[in-house]
Amino acid sequence: MLKIPELAMPRTRKVTTVCNGRREVWSNYEEAKAYFLEMIMTVEGEERDRAECVYIQLLHGLDECSDEDE
Repeated sequence: MLKIPELAMPRTRKVTTVCNGRREVWSNYEEAKAYFLEMIMTVEGEERDRAECVYIQLLHGLDECSDEDE
């Protein structure tokens, strides 16, 4: 059983993404994941690699996701 009931958890979570130099703040975590998954499926080459990098970070639950090496 979860320590915090699901109903007590926020329905939306803010996340910041940086992909191809474009910084965007999302108010809905699920929308961000859907956007980057669609991008992975529709683009090729370096753009796809960048989107995939951000998407993997989103899957891991990070609040700030970037395709840049830090």
